[in-house]
Amino acid sequence: MKQTLQRYLPVRAVVPVMGMIKAYQIQLKIVSQRQTKHGDYRMKAEGHHQISINSNLNKYRFLITTVHEVAHLVAFKTFGFSILPHGKEWKHTFQKLMLPFLNPEIFPSDLLPELARHFKNPTASSDTDARLSVALKQYDLPNEKNFIFEIPHGSIFQIQNGRKFKKGKRIRKRYECQELSTGKIYVFQPNAEVDLLK
Repeated sequence: MKQTLQRYLPVRAVVPVMGMIKAYQIQLKIVSQRQTKHGDYRMKAEGHHQISINSNLNKYRFLITTVHEVAHLVAFKTFGFSILPHGKEWKHTFQKLMLPFLNPEIFPSDLLPELARHFKNPTASSDTDARLSVALKQYDLPNEKNFIFEIPHGSIFQIQNGRKFKKGKRIRKRYECQELSTGKIYVFQPNAEVDLLK
């Protein structure tokens, strides 16, 4: 387990994460990339706790995602299964579990202010926090994708499933974009990653 986690986590986070996995008897699965989520927690029929994390995440996002999923398990055990998955009980649990990791021995100094801001009121996904998502992306492997907020107004872009859109106006923090094939308007987060076509 230790050798596997050393490939995916910051060095100083390996032992504490192993401690959580052992303490809560978690079956950890590292899986291929999923488009809709970074990780997942499930209680299996036989009562085992299973957490799956995408293998393509950078080590800082992998750590945040792992603790996020452990927080689901701990919140359900502490408060019962009637709580909201990302409600106040989960938020409090996530903050408490994440706090020991928020230090410069684990995270780079440029990420710590964004993490401190985010964990005042953590969201259901680090991707919905555009500032944190952009800060974390600099530690991803290079790719040719652009964030929506980076491309010019009126640009044509394509998303993962091949659908094409034209970037429209900004509404508060998000962007209205028109799907070319249907003319329908969709709203995109500023940190959505897309392929710029023209």
